[in-house]
Amino acid sequence: MSDIATKKLGNFLQEIEQRSHFHAGYPYNLTCDYSEIVKSFNYMLNNAGDPYVEPDFGLHSRQFEQEVLSFFAQLYKIPEHKFWGYVTAGGTEGNLYGMFLAREIYPNGILYSSEDSHYSIPKAARLFRIKHQVVDSQINGEMDYRHFAELISQNREYPAIINLNIGTTVKGAIDNLDKVIEILERYQIKNYYIHCDAALSGLILPFLDGAPQVNFQKPIDSVAISAKFMGSPLPCGVVLTKKKWVERVETMIEYIGSKDTTILGSRNGHAPLILWYALQSRGYNGLAREAKTCIRNAQYLFQQLQLREYPCMLNKFSTTVVFKKPSQKLIKKWQLASFENWVHIVVMQNIDREKIDTFIDELVLEQRLFEQVQDLQLQAVS
Repeated sequence: MSDIATKKLGNFLQEIEQRSHFHAGYPYNLTCDYSEIVKSFNYMLNNAGDPYVEPDFGLHSRQFEQEVLSFFAQLYKIPEHKFWGYVTAGGTEGNLYGMFLAREIYPNGILYSSEDSHYSIPKAARLFRIKHQVVDSQINGEMDYRHFAELISQNREYPAIINLNIGTTVKGAIDNLDKVIEILERYQIKNYYIHCDAALSGLILPFLDGAPQVNFQKPIDSVAISAKFMGSPLPCGVVLTKKKWVERVETMIEYIGSKDTTILGSRNGHAPLILWYALQSRGYNGLAREAKTCIRNAQYLFQQLQLREYPCMLNKFSTTVVFKKPSQKLIKKWQLASFENWVHIVVMQNIDREKIDTFIDELVLEQRLFEQVQDLQLQAVS
């Protein structure tokens, strides 16, 4: 490699390291170390086809993918002989898969999702030509159940495809599965499919005492989970569903000697290895500790903002702290996600209390300077 290329790569890595230190607005666990499996990147790993069907080619990581899926099946309380899943390229693919299955099961179904749902849900409606009705949201980002009931009552003759947010993108709100089921029963909707978008909270809620129970012991049909909380240098995630639904869409592909049951053809074979390593390194107890620590740190950030009477919001069982938009300079430095007059910090494993204190100090200093400028302007006018 030339000296110019070496310098360019070095500068890039230095910049990424600096940006990682001040990364707070998007849900990524940046504390992970995968140096023990870095040698695997010298090999091509392709998990094309079904995770449970041995293909004709040998360069894959199916044995690791199956162990990862087994962990999630236990976490979401579905018997192994009844479930199916695969390691996806991320939460969006998991949502697409849930919507794809729902459309295949109920071709004339109507999709209901709140206005706070992830943008991949309306995208799926367009891709799969599903009739879509948007449900109003409450101020905290949770679904407005009165509006949902109104829409359901108007369309009783059609199957219902429901996307539930288990932690909304912007506010971390959790839609109430029990209320949704009660509404479906009230209006005697027999044909329905419930998909749960649990992108971030899917690896937080199961470890929290008193948190809403979202699993396959209730009548859900699929769940999409991102690996963001677990931490991965490659975007990836997991989708789980019922085996009986997948059997309705599978086709045998002679070329690879496997079944076509996923959204993608070729699938990243390194992602399952990364997730397997993360589970082996930290296990159930390690992930539980991390989830509880992130919740406590989010509450700490929320309390620090409240003490300074800074407008803010935090949903229960969430690590997403929403607050009034500061200066663009602070937004850019800390890479805060902004929307309208608000921003948020998603408290992940790399956002500890020391980093929270640093941010609060900078926010308070900025606020004081702003107030001083306002005072000077008032004095000049008077």
